[in-house]
Amino acid sequence: MFFEERVADLMGKMLRKKLYVLLSKPVVPPDRLRPFLKEHLEYMIGLEKRGLVFASGPLADGDGPPSGHGLTVLRAANAEEARALAESDPFFRNGLRSFELKEWTVMEGMLSLRVNLSDQSVEVA
Repeated sequence: MFFEERVADLMGKMLRKKLYVLLSKPVVPPDRLRPFLKEHLEYMIGLEKRGLVFASGPLADGDGPPSGHGLTVLRAANAEEARALAESDPFFRNGLRSFELKEWTVMEGMLSLRVNLSDQSVEVA
């Protein structure tokens, strides 16, 4: 019984924050994305400024160049909202990329910020 109580105690303190992971991949050659890149970046920055993007960026295989695949973690009320946010991205809206959506429950981890007042810089670790 002690084991179950200890596990319950440890898990009871965990964050349990629901986020949505968007795994994306290209369905067209990279040069077809270029005309939509500015609009895509503006859309993603807009979501970030609204507090809806936790993190986003390209994936690479090992130490190689980006693979063309991407990962975005969204803060959304539910899967339907996350899907709507993804489908509004110009890359997806124009059929240039496809995506898979997963619900992710954040349990443990660490986020550190260093704020340097002298030059108003911020580092994320």
